[in-house]
Amino acid sequence: MLKEKLLEKSKEAFVLAIEIYNKPTIKYRVEAFSFFICNAWELMLKAYMIEKYGENSIYYPDHPNRTISLDKCLQKIISNEKAPVRKNLTKIIELRNTSTHFITEEYEMVYIPLFQACLLNFVEKMQEYHDIDMTEVIPQNFLTLSVSMKALDENIIRAKYPEEIATKLIAINAELEPVIAENNQSFAIRIEHLHYLTKDKNKATSHVYIDKNAESGVKIIKELKDPNNTHKYTMKTAIKEINRRLQSENIDFMLFGKLNDAFSVTLNVAILC
Repeated sequence: MLKEKLLEKSKEAFVLAIEIYNKPTIKYRVEAFSFFICNAWELMLKAYMIEKYGENSIYYPDHPNRTISLDKCLQKIISNEKAPVRKNLTKIIELRNTSTHFITEEYEMVYIPLFQACLLNFVEKMQEYHDIDMTEVIPQNFLTLSVSMKALDENIIRAKYPEEIATKLIAINAELEPVIAENNQSFAIRIEHLHYLTKDKNKATSHVYIDKNAESGVKIIKELKDPNNTHKYTMKTAIKEINRRLQSENIDFMLFGKLNDAFSVTLNVAILC
């Protein structure tokens, strides 16, 4: 039957999406993941429409040989536009449709919270619509995507990519951040690392020691300081300030028996080094 064939292919697309994303040798895994996870959803939803509305429901009325798009399936089955599950998949569909024009590895940093939620939403809906337990297809522990711990740095993005691509990526990140904060885990699963100091070892998940000279230790910062205030001089402004102070103190700078200013001394020392 068509329904069973669609479900089998849906399972394969789902597993393939995870395998590709978690494979470290693939650079553009975000684009591949978005393609296959959308394919998995489309096949699963069409199988559900066949069961609920009949086989003709997955075809366009004026094009009986052409099946409807994933967007149409989503609108038909999850009619509430504000439902986090629908909003999540809509954003991933947008990525699938545009990623070929804006291919960057940094998409991973922006979309990983949505991807992880999308996987769990699929597992839930497969159980709800078809009574299929996806953990029998792929073990539960493999449903977690590998995560890059890098943060999205706008300066690096602008330096690395042409203006059009950089602006697009930064705009997407700015658009998604507040939406992620406003929605629940069906839209995005945020990954946060919070560190607290406690004297009770039973409440700790990791242990550190305080040593300002040790590479693996920690140092308690009691106050935040702006480096622009604590280290405000560039080389040029530092030399200017040194010369001003030397002049005000009537100090002559001698190098190799000759009178020099701070710039000449600094330059000669740099050459010697």
